[in-house]
Amino acid sequence: MKILNRSETERTGFAGIRENRIVTDTRLFGSRKKPEASEGYGQFIYLADANYEPFGESGMHPHEEVDIITVILKGRVAHEGSLEHGKNLEEGEVQVQRAGGEGFSHNEKNPDQEKNRILQVWAIPEKMGLPSGYKSYKPGKGLTKLYGGSENQTETFSSSTSIEILNLSANESFLIKEEAMTYLAEGMASTQDMENLAEGDLNILKNTTLTAKSDLKMIIIKK
Repeated sequence: MKILNRSETERTGFAGIRENRIVTDTRLFGSRKKPEASEGYGQFIYLADANYEPFGESGMHPHEEVDIITVILKGRVAHEGSLEHGKNLEEGEVQVQRAGGEGFSHNEKNPDQEKNRILQVWAIPEKMGLPSGYKSYKPGKGLTKLYGGSENQTETFSSSTSIEILNLSANESFLIKEEAMTYLAEGMASTQDMENLAEGDLNILKNTTLTAKSDLKMIIIKK
């Protein structure tokens, strides 16, 4: 089931960022929620598809009780802040910051003279007052979990909502068995029910075989 495409949302921004806010959950935005944007899914509450201007930055700012996943789709990001200050992220890499009850401050910067592109994916933790923390990933081909799982594992921050990234090459297929909210960040695909899934499509998929028409990256959220 298609929910919307990125082009159906307003292009807005702040500081050195221009972005489309595709998911803005009422739990976070309240009356400020844009009506064209989707609600969240499980603990997943926010999705923005953004470009940083050349040498653009967000500016240092704080967060509390939110988990923030940053996926670098194009270019680089120089990370500053109270967690892992000085970390540099390359195209294809992902960072995850848990604010917890301690909170954290950060500034994400584009160190280059060309625009970059990132996804910002937010979730709310199921337990309040957790310690802050930082993790980073270099996803390869196939499916890589970025978020979610039980409390007794340390690979990802725990949550009943899982957030994964799928990297497929053209003509490869992948079965999405359980119901999931998906965002096609790059590339094109088809399923047995939909001939064309385009970049920027937000969908609910279940018992669906996804076939890549080109190299693709997809965010997959399950609750």
